[in-house]
Amino acid sequence: MSSSNGRVAGVDAPLACLMDDTKEKLVVGPPHAQIKVAELTKSTPEIRRKKGSSLRQIGAAVFANLGTINTGLVFGFSAVALPQLTRPDSEIPIDENQASWLASMSSVSTPCGCILSGYLMDLIGRRRTLIVTEIPLIIGWILIGMAPNIWWMYVGRLLVGLGVGMVGAPSRVYTAEATQPHLRGILAALASVHVSLGVMIEYILGYYFSWSSMAFLNTLVPIGSLGACLLLPDSPAWLLSRGRFEDSKRSLQRLRGATCDVEHEMGMLVAFAQTNATGSPGSAKQTLRAILHPSARKPFLILMVYFAIYQFCGINPLTFYAVEVFQHSGSDWDKNVATIILGVVRLVFTIVGCLLMRRVGRRPLTFLSSIGCGVPMLGLGYYMWLKDDWISNGVTPKYQWFPVLNIFAFMAFSSIGYLVVPWVMIGEVFPAKVRGIIGGLTTCGSHFMVFVAVKSYPLMQKMLTEAGSYVFYGVISLLGTVYFYACLPETKGRSLQEIEDFFSGRRESLAPDAKRRIVNNNNNRPTILKPQKGKILP
Repeated sequence: MSSSNGRVAGVDAPLACLMDDTKEKLVVGPPHAQIKVAELTKSTPEIRRKKGSSLRQIGAAVFANLGTINTGLVFGFSAVALPQLTRPDSEIPIDENQASWLASMSSVSTPCGCILSGYLMDLIGRRRTLIVTEIPLIIGWILIGMAPNIWWMYVGRLLVGLGVGMVGAPSRVYTAEATQPHLRGILAALASVHVSLGVMIEYILGYYFSWSSMAFLNTLVPIGSLGACLLLPDSPAWLLSRGRFEDSKRSLQRLRGATCDVEHEMGMLVAFAQTNATGSPGSAKQTLRAILHPSARKPFLILMVYFAIYQFCGINPLTFYAVEVFQHSGSDWDKNVATIILGVVRLVFTIVGCLLMRRVGRRPLTFLSSIGCGVPMLGLGYYMWLKDDWISNGVTPKYQWFPVLNIFAFMAFSSIGYLVVPWVMIGEVFPAKVRGIIGGLTTCGSHFMVFVAVKSYPLMQKMLTEAGSYVFYGVISLLGTVYFYACLPETKGRSLQEIEDFFSGRRESLAPDAKRRIVNNNNNRPTILKPQKGKILP
């Protein structure tokens, strides 16, 4: 049944043409499998398009995102391994410079993995890319576990960093393409939940095991993820972009189950693909042109600034150096226990953020993070300044609960928005034609910023002092609120096609009642489409 904004209820695609509701029949699809879209979308009060099986879509999303647990394991490893490696009795003694490289080394190769996975996603598909991703992760953890010296650990960290970069985009893009709008937001956030789960697991393992034992245990995650991905169907959207109509239809049937009108949804996907030319961009020149098109360029720039703000608010320096941060905070808490609690806080509030996203949207959660992270960081910086002053005057630091409270509050607010929203939007805002490669470039840029933020953390503490570095992080986060208010679109409840239409200029806004528009070839000024009598808008 057609809704007021031109979408068909329960279907993740707009009608791609104007058509007579009673007579006109638009035929789409290859000759051997043509679909009459108008027949499938007749406005009949008794017919209601059914949603696909939620269980099947949730299962596919969980399997596709299992590999992102590795990201959390890689992030959390340095926090618990460095204190062990810097002890006098360490099997592999390391100095401060080696420690900073070991912490940030995984982020050196991560951008390369992002670019590689972006290329592979469009070449061999989302599913096969997820399978290939697990190989460097397995080899990397084994090398770290059996490392006789720091150089083996460097190589292992480079390999697991490569795997982290490769898994980010395909897991999110697959989830976005395999699920329907009512589930897409919360399921696309699974990757963020799994990252936080991985961080918590690593913090707990670090309390009980040596760094080498942790590395060997970590190999269980990519091995399990490899097996799960072998059970997945490939993305229907990717198969359709390669002209594999029947394979795309079978994949959609596996993902939706018997309760969904697959013929109808398939017809909408084909109509959108034909109207918007969402197939493979082809040559390098065509790919570059597609990447530079406003539909890809605009969301890319928006997300790049988003990632820059959230990376330099201090979240990853805190994650990678958690044990040291608690140790230097002046608190009398056990630093390892506090780190485990921090991991639990991150996981719990990441789940809260995922649940809230379905109700309140992307923008409110981002504002909550930008303000909620900025204020605790300023508070932590102020306390560190007071602590240094107290120590220099021979006074025992007071209010030792205060820095711990600020660190926990910072992690809670960052998990609600920063750790969820931009990663979900990677799978939403890019055009289907280059969603793989531009998603890879986006995650590449993000992880490059992770490297800069983590590697520069010890240097910032020397140049700005601990207090000054935390104040810097807090100011960046608060200033980001202004940018988010002015530039961040709200994609909650909007289909992938509606989002692409908005960034392409074919839609006024992402509001539910926004009108579509076309470009007048005579003067290039946008004009609003006006439906003729008996017609409906796409």
